[in-house]
Amino acid sequence: MATKIKTVFFCQSCGYESAKWMGQCPGCKEWNSFVEETIKPSVTGKSSKRNISGIAGSGEAQNKPMKLSEITLNEEDRFDTHIGELNRVLGGGLVKGSLTLVGGDPGIGKSTLLLQTARLLAADKRKVLYISGEESLQQIKLRANRIGEFTDDMTLLCETDLGTIEETIRRQNPDVVIIDSIQTMFNENVSSAPGSVSQVRESTAVLMRIAKQLGVSIFIVGHVTKEGTVAGPRVLEHMVDTVLYFEGDRHASYRILRAVKNRFGSTNEIGVFEMRQEGLAEVENPSEFMLEGKPENASGSVVTCSIEGTRPILIEIQALVSHTNFNFPRRQANGTDYNRVNLLMAVLEKRVGLELSSYDCYINLAGGMKLIEPALDLSMCMAIVSSFRNRPIPDDVIAFGEVGLSGEVRSVNMPDIRVSEAARLGFKTCLVPKSAEAKLKSAFKDIKIIGVSSIQEAVGMIR
Repeated sequence: MATKIKTVFFCQSCGYESAKWMGQCPGCKEWNSFVEETIKPSVTGKSSKRNISGIAGSGEAQNKPMKLSEITLNEEDRFDTHIGELNRVLGGGLVKGSLTLVGGDPGIGKSTLLLQTARLLAADKRKVLYISGEESLQQIKLRANRIGEFTDDMTLLCETDLGTIEETIRRQNPDVVIIDSIQTMFNENVSSAPGSVSQVRESTAVLMRIAKQLGVSIFIVGHVTKEGTVAGPRVLEHMVDTVLYFEGDRHASYRILRAVKNRFGSTNEIGVFEMRQEGLAEVENPSEFMLEGKPENASGSVVTCSIEGTRPILIEIQALVSHTNFNFPRRQANGTDYNRVNLLMAVLEKRVGLELSSYDCYINLAGGMKLIEPALDLSMCMAIVSSFRNRPIPDDVIAFGEVGLSGEVRSVNMPDIRVSEAARLGFKTCLVPKSAEAKLKSAFKDIKIIGVSSIQEAVGMIR
């Protein structure tokens, strides 16, 4: 008797299943997110999804409830990847039995970073299995020759069949497995094509089960859509333990590794890398890296300090204000929130009296960083006024603070860490919120602290 094949519709955002297409998903309320796929039931009559989604197998002992006081933590549960920036983003190292998703644009360096990680882990006598569904063994060998010498503790496998991959992992029992990429994996229990919603979801469920059962740390590479999100169902990011995004222009030398989800650490940390001929190199001092090439005595240029997790990063904010040739002035923001720029320009018009309604304004964060921290408000306002008046701000001045709608300058978190980083890089004057002035003056004697309570007071210094 022929196997009956039915057609169902899946929501790409939350994985909601429906027998017919719907414009809006009842689960996550997203519009036009349903895609059609064919499902072939298994021999038992149940859908293949139910057969492989469980964490525990049918022949295994059931887990018993445990008291919180009975659970012990060992230092061995987290180990060093020997890449400091990656350790920082992961929360201090790689956790055993974790499933980490790495996403990013094509050519950004995902495979290079993971191959470098595999090399360093293998040199530390840890067994690493690198599984590629996109490249041949010869292609991986060419990239490996550029990176450096590899030990025999790293093995390679070119395979897309998830059944074969699971059998290989159970037989070799490695410490770390790298899957490149999840969109190429094929589960024979799911009839849809590789890369579809069903295949990506069910393949990830199998890998999650393997990671938890065997205590194997697994990295999976995910393709991204044109919007910059990981391709496949949104539920994929909910299933894994950690989601890392590689950011940056593929034609530029720097790369930013950012955690958007981390069950074992902070999601505010970033790692900074530089792409070189031999692979990715860590940037241990990103502040100096971001300030390279800063123009001297140029109007519209102000340095500020942003906090990413526990790391202070100095970055140059550039503003260009020019008279518009159109009825509607143009506003453009590169690296920060466009709506925030419009809000700050409205504050400058209302509270300071600047006539900006007939001027175009362009804001750029030098180096290509993407930051939306409110502490950048004061420096953005000063950069706009500096360009508008064509008056440069001294190169040894740094400013940070949040600007409210009434024009007040409000306090920000960790001002002492920001000032310390500025002093370390040779800045002599620091504009800070008035509320933090007394504390910072007593703590720092080698840098001039100027407290400002309003945006009028701050821009009044630009003559």
